[in-house]
Amino acid sequence: MQLAKRMGRLGTETAFEVAALVGKLRLQGKDIITFGLGEPNFDTPMNIKKACIKALNDNQTHYTTSNGILPLRQAIAKTAGAFRGMEYDADEVVVAPGAKPILFNAIMALVDEGDEVIYPNPGYPIYESMANFVGAKSIALPLWEKNGFSFDVEVLKKLVNKKTKMIVLNSPQNPTGGVLSKKDLEEIAKLAKEFNVWILTDEVYGKILYDDKFVSIASLPGMKERTIVVDGFSKTYAMTGWRLGYGLMPKELAPFIAKLETNANSCTNAFVQHAGVEAINGDQSEAEKMVVEFKKRRDLIVKLLNEIKGFKCQMPKGAFYAFPNVTEACKNLGLKDSKALQAFLLDKAGIAVLSRTYFGPKNVGENDEYIRLSYVSSEDDINKGVARMKKAIEGK
Repeated sequence: MQLAKRMGRLGTETAFEVAALVGKLRLQGKDIITFGLGEPNFDTPMNIKKACIKALNDNQTHYTTSNGILPLRQAIAKTAGAFRGMEYDADEVVVAPGAKPILFNAIMALVDEGDEVIYPNPGYPIYESMANFVGAKSIALPLWEKNGFSFDVEVLKKLVNKKTKMIVLNSPQNPTGGVLSKKDLEEIAKLAKEFNVWILTDEVYGKILYDDKFVSIASLPGMKERTIVVDGFSKTYAMTGWRLGYGLMPKELAPFIAKLETNANSCTNAFVQHAGVEAINGDQSEAEKMVVEFKKRRDLIVKLLNEIKGFKCQMPKGAFYAFPNVTEACKNLGLKDSKALQAFLLDKAGIAVLSRTYFGPKNVGENDEYIRLSYVSSEDDINKGVARMKKAIEGK
């Protein structure tokens, strides 16, 4: 089969490959505890499910406009704007079946072949994949442990040039849990304005922040008109399977993002959109409880990981991922790298984690090894899972 050349530039989200392997092993009767996919183990709050059922009973089962139903766009504009200390209107919102289509559509609409797109590395692999797919040159911006996995703005300054069309941000960040400070965002904003660069900011973990107040680069002076904010319902409301996301963007850009939706999906599921209205306007207590629970799990898993010989784990500031440095553990076990450690833990301990290389190739000068653990599991699974890891690694 001869595919189009562009398919050779398309990457994937390898976390789903591990999830498929875990499912296969469990069908074989193996006891596997997974820290793989970033999927909350909570159920979608009941008020949201009831709103969906009501929408179905009310026959909200037909096409909608490609940019999303007006009540949902109005709710998003009001609430998502207020969360960021900003004002948006419904015409600055595009709804999509998940956050990924907004990422994809923004890059498709704004980036030409030969343009440069700067993205965080390690980072969510779809950023690099989408930039490469449209024929752009993807430029990795290293995130270093010594900086708390934030950007080194001085390095960014050396990467931005007249070919740069877009800078991708993700804060709180996957896979590290790092958060960009307001000072860093202000420096990035200066560069964006100086070089006339678009900012694509992935803020799907914005409400899963443990200590600091969330700051969006879109809220800084002169940035709303050059920023696309990506957000969604999956993480905040445990709605991963519902596929509902949105983008906040300049009014002039929104029709083109919606046009791409017309071509790709026609529209987002009608009754899911009506459930989204309830998610935003309804009782927020269940979503808030999830964040409290994630913080407890964060504190627990970081403590336990740091008790494993050869592990060093910083305290993540947001999202629900731990990203321990496992360089010494790999050396102690005679393993080549974190990918070998991932295979070792699955085989010897029945524990699924993701290696550093699932989040982009190593940066120049990056010699340390890392794994990502998603602490969306129960406290019981965290205790049992990390204990099994410790036993396998330390041989006790």
